[in-house]
Amino acid sequence: MEKKTAVVSKDANVEKKSGTTSSLFATIVIPVAFIACVLIYMFVFGNPANFEGGDNANHPLPDNYLGIVYKGGWVVPILLTLNLLVFIFAIERSLTISKAKGTKNVAGFVRTISSKLNQRDINGAIAACDAQQGSVGNVVKAGLLKYKEMQNEPELLKAEKVAAIQKEIEESTSLELPMLEKNLVIISTIASVSTLTGLIGTVLGMVKAFSALATAGSPDAVALANGISEALINTALGVTGSAIAIIAYNFFTSKIDELTYSIDEAGFSIISTFASQHETAANTVRPHTTI
Repeated sequence: MEKKTAVVSKDANVEKKSGTTSSLFATIVIPVAFIACVLIYMFVFGNPANFEGGDNANHPLPDNYLGIVYKGGWVVPILLTLNLLVFIFAIERSLTISKAKGTKNVAGFVRTISSKLNQRDINGAIAACDAQQGSVGNVVKAGLLKYKEMQNEPELLKAEKVAAIQKEIEESTSLELPMLEKNLVIISTIASVSTLTGLIGTVLGMVKAFSALATAGSPDAVALANGISEALINTALGVTGSAIAIIAYNFFTSKIDELTYSIDEAGFSIISTFASQHETAANTVRPHTTI
């Protein structure tokens, strides 16, 4: 019992450390990305060379899109930050999920475990988990270790042993899988916020455009064109960030579902194999015990 408590405590500490690391990553990356985008907005898009007379207070040069984006105002660095964060967290999730899969193909690993169990080679199945590594390998290994422990437990009934194995797999899964979903909430939030932020920039740009129309005498055609351009640029940045975020979120969610299905498949194989082999063993021992 003491050994089991120590193992659970260790797993809990690993999960807590992983969650802290992930939160720290997000806490650092978000402000750094915002500062970087503000600097890009000020010194790249706001470069005086992009504007008439070498002054960023003037109109952008013809066909100079950097200057046009700069005129989008304070919304632009926010939109740039949201777009950058999508790419950063997409890369981070890709690396995390790839590590969780392990070193080999997950489907092939599940087939290997099933084959080893059918051959009653528990040690070989555990060795395959060690070679696989990752979250999938860790969960399956926990179930196999409990499987091996239950084989040498004469005091429990078959149903109790099966329940113990199933509980072990479920507990290991609950410790491993939450790590895969870290920061996905940030991507899903960006999918919504990016569109709304772009809409704010669109409204501000249209306000400037209509202000140009409202001037006395002939409308300022240049100011009108710039206002419309600003509105469209903000719309484009907002919609682009939202679209990429939605695609990334759905992609990573599907990958996590695949891993979950693989773990469930391996767990079912472990439980069903134990149940069938335990029944066979019981039937073999029963006549001998009667004698």
